[in-house]
Amino acid sequence: MNDWIIYGANGYTGTLIARAAVAAGLRPRLAGRNAEAIAALAQELNVPFTICRLDDRNGLRNTLRGAQLVLHCAGPFQETSSPMIDTCLSTGVHYLDITGEISVFETAAAYDGSAKQAGIMLMPGVGFDIVPSDCLAAHLARRLPTATTLILAFRALGSISRGTAITMLTMAATGCERRNGRLIRTPPLSEVRTFDFGRGPQPCVSIPWGDVATAYYTTGIPNIKVFVAIPRRARYWLGLGRRLLPMIKLPVIRQGLRWLLARTLYGPDLTSRTHGRSIIIGEASELSGRRVISRLDGPEGYTLTVQTALLIVQKVLNGNVTPGFHTPAGLYGSNLITEIPDVVIRDIGE
Repeated sequence: MNDWIIYGANGYTGTLIARAAVAAGLRPRLAGRNAEAIAALAQELNVPFTICRLDDRNGLRNTLRGAQLVLHCAGPFQETSSPMIDTCLSTGVHYLDITGEISVFETAAAYDGSAKQAGIMLMPGVGFDIVPSDCLAAHLARRLPTATTLILAFRALGSISRGTAITMLTMAATGCERRNGRLIRTPPLSEVRTFDFGRGPQPCVSIPWGDVATAYYTTGIPNIKVFVAIPRRARYWLGLGRRLLPMIKLPVIRQGLRWLLARTLYGPDLTSRTHGRSIIIGEASELSGRRVISRLDGPEGYTLTVQTALLIVQKVLNGNVTPGFHTPAGLYGSNLITEIPDVVIRDIGE
């Protein structure tokens, strides 16, 4: 059985993944709620498709029945992941997604026992969020097994897609870090630090990124923060979300913002994706003050998402799965990311 599904294939990232999958000789089944867009993409790629909404539970079960895995690409994932995970549990289908949202990882972790009982694997975050940073965290934990604090900071140059902007608006609601093993809410965008990504110190702001949740499961390190160097346009959307938080919760406002984003953000073009680079700095330290620093250099974020997602899809299709909730590096090891061409981890300090 090698039937697998890309749900939300008509979105910016889903379309990139679908085209790359077919180019690699894979044959996904496309699915989503936008009949016109899904059908057009399926015709372009000469692959089967199914139209189904996430709130149609019977239709979703029928869509997933008989598939080996679903790669869920329809965000915001805190709104869309639960019905898909529930359906995967009831149909025995492995679940992957490309989220970076803490709440989704925590929800999936809570389903660990149910997933083991159902014989399926739940692995959210198989894209840029969180494969490279998860592997870097595991690498640092291996360098310093007694680490008690983990700091991650990333820089990803280029424009962002509509879906990413919507997620950023949602993330601007609050901050989050891990302290002594517990997730702690903090004021949004509350801490600024500088990191050197290769061209001198650059200000970065704390964000509630998925690694705050997942790096703990991967490494056991109890104190975790994540920072990002924010491009000008992304900073605008994050700041807008913070100012408009009470209004963003209103359905009519949320729909209006999505309408606006759909007409102003399209994601990076081919040239940007081809020539862009992403950099992640990781620091692990222990109580004595000893610290190790490593740096990951790789392709542009959306390009890396396509590559890591399909790498893990192929592992699942080949039977390299373990039932339950897993993080990418937690299951496949810190060297998973170096299976991607042009990705390098360097140890730059101790």
